Amino acid sequence: MKHILVPCDGSANALRALAYAAGLAKDNPGVRLELLHVLDPMRFRNPAAALPPDELERRRAAALAHVLQPARAVLDAAGVQYQVHARTGDPAGEIAAQVAESGCDGVVMGTRGLGPVASLMIGSVACHVVHLVQVPVTLVH
Repeated sequence: MKHILVPCDGSANALRALAYAAGLAKDNPGVRLELLHVLDPMRFRNPAAALPPDELERRRAAALAHVLQPARAVLDAAGVQYQVHARTGDPAGEIAAQVAESGCDGVVMGTRGLGPVASLMIGSVACHVVHLVQVPVTLVH
């Protein structure tokens, strides 16, 4: 794998997967990493236009920065280059879309995230990603 997508929701498993991917990139300078966080669309909807669009975008950016701060720290400490992406929607579908759009040839991800469904069904997002993408998926627990 030379171009790896690492989805990150801020969970301990996601950070372990990120550390694994950072090790791959550090040991193989030709490996490129892309960090992806998928935001919950319900969290940033604007009921009855209560908030102006610029305030919604500010809150979205703040939430993204907060979740990705530990992930950035891992990658910065490893000294590897990476790109950050954010999408809004269904996590598995958005991960698959990012793989296709970025031309990634692999995914490294945790097996259990922070979402309420994922906490009940271990690996539900990971299982969906495996079925949706046409590239190897490395799962880190």
